Amino acid sequence: MKFLRYPGGKGKLVNFLEKNLPAIKGHYIEPFVGGGALFLHLQPQKALLADTNKELVDLYNGIKNYPHKVWECFSKFPSGKISYYKIRNMNTDGKPIYHRAARILYLNRTCFKGMWRHSADGNFNVGYGGEDRRWVITHENIIDLSKILRNAIIVQSDFSKTLNVAKNGDFVFLDPPYGPGEREPKHAHYITGQFSFKDQVRLSESLKNLSKRVEIKWMMTNSSHPDIKNLYRGFYFKKIRRGTGRIVGVMMNNPQEILISNYKI
Repeated sequence: MKFLRYPGGKGKLVNFLEKNLPAIKGHYIEPFVGGGALFLHLQPQKALLADTNKELVDLYNGIKNYPHKVWECFSKFPSGKISYYKIRNMNTDGKPIYHRAARILYLNRTCFKGMWRHSADGNFNVGYGGEDRRWVITHENIIDLSKILRNAIIVQSDFSKTLNVAKNGDFVFLDPPYGPGEREPKHAHYITGQFSFKDQVRLSESLKNLSKRVEIKWMMTNSSHPDIKNLYRGFYFKKIRRGTGRIVGVMMNNPQEILISNYKI
């Protein structure tokens, strides 16, 4: 199931990723849930989903707890460019979570290319893209998604706090913001905020600490930049082959994205 248009999403990679997963005995944990493609594909019975993007977390929790009200609001938002900008500029302070969830779902489905960009003051500021992808989502989709999300705890959190609660038997899948082949993202308008190389270093340190706990396994997608790979010396790497990644036409022997894990894949 895919309900979000999310830059860097792993929808086309889910089968490839699934083939490289270990047996999951405890919770499935995603510290950078984004569009949640792998979670929605696996539909684990116990999950912890986290992200620093408050609007995204509100969207998931709104659908989880109020699917019918989210759909009612979503379907009543008027169509067209003028209406889009009115809804985009709407002050949501004091609005119930289902209304906030419906608004961000509406913006995601009707904005330009599914971008998720914010202004300096934190407001969503992507331009209008049209209505073609709005009604791909149905009431039944929202209900089904709500049922899947009932097995998940969904929180706004930095990855370090999310990783700290992992316990023996848990599995962690990580898809941090990155530019394929780049040391750090160059196109900030495709992500919420920045994820610098310093954040990559901080992430690697957290994962090294996590790996000291023998019964916790993790797998991550990331850039193949040498500086990123150097952070994970001693761990396992696997190439993401042409046709399975986001970049079309890259050479088979020079992939720009890799899998990294603390178990053999």
